Amino acid sequence: MALELYKGMRLRVLHLIILYQERRTMKRIFLISIIPMFLFITVGFILLIPATPELSPVQTVSPQQCFDCHEEVKELHTGSKHAKLNCTTCHSELTKHLEDATSKPVTNLELTKCGGCHKDQYESFMHVNLASKAKLEKATTTSRSPTFDKLMTPHGFTKEHDEPRSHAFMLMDHYIVDRAYGGRFQLKSWQNITKIGNVWDLLEDKEPSTGEQKSFIAQSATAANPTCLSCKSTSQILTWKYKGEPAPEAKWSRTSKVVEMARAIDQPVGCIHCHDPHGTNPRVVRDALIEAVVDRGEGTYPYDAEKSKQITMKKITFRDFRAIGVLNKKDSNLMCAQCHVEYNCNPGHDPKTGEAIGYADSRTNIFPWVNVLDYNKKMETFNFKDFKHAVTGASLSKLQHPESETFWNSKHERAGVECKDCHMPKTKKGHKTFTWHGQKSARYMTKETCLNCHKEWNEKEAEYQIDAIQNYIRGKMRKAEYNIGAFIDTYTRAKDAGVDSTVLKDSRKYHDQAHSLWEWWTAENSDGFHNPTIARESLTQSITAAQDGIKFLEKAITEKKSQK
Repeated sequence: MALELYKGMRLRVLHLIILYQERRTMKRIFLISIIPMFLFITVGFILLIPATPELSPVQTVSPQQCFDCHEEVKELHTGSKHAKLNCTTCHSELTKHLEDATSKPVTNLELTKCGGCHKDQYESFMHVNLASKAKLEKATTTSRSPTFDKLMTPHGFTKEHDEPRSHAFMLMDHYIVDRAYGGRFQLKSWQNITKIGNVWDLLEDKEPSTGEQKSFIAQSATAANPTCLSCKSTSQILTWKYKGEPAPEAKWSRTSKVVEMARAIDQPVGCIHCHDPHGTNPRVVRDALIEAVVDRGEGTYPYDAEKSKQITMKKITFRDFRAIGVLNKKDSNLMCAQCHVEYNCNPGHDPKTGEAIGYADSRTNIFPWVNVLDYNKKMETFNFKDFKHAVTGASLSKLQHPESETFWNSKHERAGVECKDCHMPKTKKGHKTFTWHGQKSARYMTKETCLNCHKEWNEKEAEYQIDAIQNYIRGKMRKAEYNIGAFIDTYTRAKDAGVDSTVLKDSRKYHDQAHSLWEWWTAENSDGFHNPTIARESLTQSITAAQDGIKFLEKAITEKKSQK
């Protein structure tokens, strides 16, 4: 029995071995037959594809050849994170340039160039925040400044003054705002309002035959000028002399025809505004900021000498043409201060003499670099005012967007918080962490911003805290507007009553003081959140100045009546 069982098992094993060998043979036969067939079909398919032109290898140059003339570039490039990148990464036609220095190389300033390596940063920069509305006019009854038009007349900003959107739209929004180019540039379709890329793929020029600034639609203005574009784009960086001074080697200057300059610029502010492409150093390129910090010696933090010593800026000049300010360490407060700051970019007049100040004057490109309480005093040193009020004739300033100076000495700034912590938080994507470059309000991402420090809150509580501050400051803004408006009405009554012109002239100082202390906050885009303490102080001083002006005029009116 056992023997038969053994024989049966032995036969079964032999059968399995034979079967295995047969299958291996069949597999070999299959592979031997199918592989040539596969290769034949593949080769045949490849032969059907049209031949692709052979790509020429990217030519490189010896960096030392460039360094021989560009010592400032050598200092930035050597040993940096970009040290392994050849000059040809961003510059073309270098061979011609090396043979003939007058033949300038072509520099690739496209944002996609940086985006090729820094994909997450680029994609977040181009992110469309649909919660941040477009064309949201500030001068409406439900917005930031309901009586703006009355207080600002006849300035061009009364034609349209909108809430800002993200940086991806800053150039588009500048071109199509009614106050800038007289309605010349328009969206090809309203659907383009959410699109990004080359702006001239999205916009049309209603009058391409002329480069003159003039209004093309009703209730528009032509307030744009070349200095405006220093913040809206980086495309002009190689063709704009320091401070926008007119020069033979500069294609554009403060005196250029702004329409022609605008037509030549097709993309918003780029990576190289804040990051030096040669060495990745943190930097600034806005010439008026470099002038304020370095040339005038006012430091990176004018109200904090110690912090100015810790965070420094070195001015590097490129062949007496343009300049950059390299920071000794990253500081987003300064990088953002290139544009989020009160700056003068308009023509105006000397308030003492009444003499007009045009774009040929360097005062049309300055940063006062002070906080709101010191602003009027600082502007006196420049002898500059933007416009005269249509009713009172007072010489007034047009404030821009002074977020940086407002943030100085705030509770957050004292705690070491920077702009990036609230507007460009660290973001995780898989196993990677990168800096979000979409620059949207912390309100839209409280989990990534506020809750990093205020761990006891949830997202709704964070929003509640933001609303509490902004609601309070908006209330003060409305009261300041009401009182300035009342002053303007009282001035009209005084003038109609025959009050002496000397008295009317003296009353304008109240208007000037009240105006700057108020308008700072309709220009500053946080509704006081960046520094609620100084916001309250400024706005209550504005209210007091307007009320004092009203009393001054009421007294004059009463005296005039008593004389009759």
